[in-house]
Parts: sequence; structure tokens; C-alpha cells
Amino acid sequence: MTDLSCLVYVLEEWTVVWYLEKYLFHVVIISLTLSAILVFFIVPLTMLFLIYLSNILLLIYRRNSEVKADPLSDVWDSARRAIASFWDTYARVWHGYELHGVENLPEGPGIVVYYHGAIPIDCLYFLARLFLWKKRICLSVADHFVFRLPGLKLLLGVTGVMPGTREECLIALKNGHLVSISPGGVREALFSDESYQLVWGNRKGFAQVALDAKVPIIPMYTQNIREGYRMFKERKFFRQLYESTRLPVTPPYGGLPVKLRTYIGEPIPYDPNITAEELVEKTKTAIQALISKHQTIPGSIWKALLERFDKRHKSD
Repeated sequence: MTDLSCLVYVLEEWTVVWYLEKYLFHVVIISLTLSAILVFFIVPLTMLFLIYLSNILLLIYRRNSEVKADPLSDVWDSARRAIASFWDTYARVWHGYELHGVENLPEGPGIVVYYHGAIPIDCLYFLARLFLWKKRICLSVADHFVFRLPGLKLLLGVTGVMPGTREECLIALKNGHLVSISPGGVREALFSDESYQLVWGNRKGFAQVALDAKVPIIPMYTQNIREGYRMFKERKFFRQLYESTRLPVTPPYGGLPVKLRTYIGEPIPYDPNITAEELVEKTKTAIQALISKHQTIPGSIWKALLERFDKRHKSD
């Protein structure tokens, strides 16, 4: 082999190695990026799968037991308890979930008003544990888009999820139920952040219903709910898109196993001499007081994770 041939051979070998190193670096970066994206979105997607699985199990129960009764009737209690036990176990394992202040819930009807996280999974945990502890159903007001999701009708019925019309809320309260509602709704889910600002706009329907039904309002807040699940930073385009469609336009991400504690505050009693606007302000003040007392602001994911090892708080 001539000296020239040797030189060419060495150059070819060096070039191959150089290109291999260059593209290997890009492959590693792309792989890590895709893995991070997968981790951030896989838990919310898994939860969606579990929600649909819950509905399928209820369908199987209805078919095997030939149940035709109203989903809120006692006939469904055994199935409701099974579903509640499943979600309560998930809450305990993944978030070390705790519920405090159950004694503040009235024996009769009332409206539970809560801060809406990126995903209101804390509300589902609350509903499950309340049923297991007190065998009590708290009906939940959901946004209209929830009822457009295919294949969830039975689950929504059995768990007491309903549209937030004034008439339906008044009927539920008249029948002695608790009703939970987040005035911020999807807008608060999408556009609040780790500062935990309430995004209610001019919403006052819940306050008027409370006055019309002569029931108390009970404030509720879940610590670290924004650290568990987050939304991307607000962008003008997405805000305009939501306002024009009223549909959630950005997916939540996260699902980290942070500590979640739900705190139920003292009731705001019915007062015939107060206006709906004044009642809204009293409710805002009560929820903001719970946030100030129990939440690090701005929220910290690391602190929320470390709180899993904090044994100073005890559940009821």
C-alpha cells in the first residue's frame, strides 16, 4: 500500500468516526427530548385511560346486574364504592392524598367552591374519599365540553357530574345534596399558574344560587395542585382561541407525584341581607386565605415533592 493510499484510508476512517460522533450526539439529544416529553404527558394520558376504564367497568356492572335504576340511586352504591376505592387508592399511592376539614361540611345542602387546577383531579379525589368516609355524594358542576366527550355518560351519572344550570343546581340543593363548583372553570385551569391567582371574571351565578337556595358556601383548596399538573404559559393566540371556542386548547402536562392536601374551610353561612356580588367577594377572600395559609407562592415542584416525606400533617 502506497503512502498516498494509507493517507486516504486514515482520512476515511477519521471522517466516519467524526460523522458518527456528530450524529450520535444528535440522536442522544433527540432521544432525551422525546423521553422528557413522554414523561411529562404520559401521566395525564394514563389518567384519561383510567377514567375510561372506570366507565367500562360500570357498563359491565350494569349489564351483568341488569341495573336500570337512576345512576344516583342507592342501587349503584356498591359500584360507586368500588370506583371510589380505586381512585382513593390511586390518590394515596401517587400523591399521598390527604383530606382535612370534613367537619366543616354541613349535614344538609351546601355549595363547595374550589380553585380549579390544570386538571381537577383533586376534586375527583375529594369526591371519592367523601363517599368512602361519609357515604355521601357531592354533585359536581362540569364545563359543557365534558359532556361532549364520547363514552363517559354512565361514569358522569354515577359520580354525580352535571351541567351547571341554575335549575339543576337548585334541584340538587333542594334534595339535600352538596354541590361542588369552580367559578374559574376551564379558564382558570388554562390561564392561572403557580402564583395561584383566581381567574373568575364576573362569575357570580354560584353566589346567586346559594342565596336562592338559602344554603352556605364552603371554600375548598388543594395544596400543590398546580405543581402536580401544569399548563404552558399563557399566549395571546391561545387565549383568543379559547375565548372564541370555549374549548381547552392546550394540553396539561406533568403528573408528578407531589403531595396533595385538600383543605375544606369554614362555611360562609346564608345571609339574606347580602348581595350576590358581596357573597362572591367573601368567597374569594375565603379561598385566597386558604391558599395563603397552605401554599408556597410561587409554587415549587421540588418543595411539593419533598412534602411527601413531611409527617407533620395528619389526615382526618
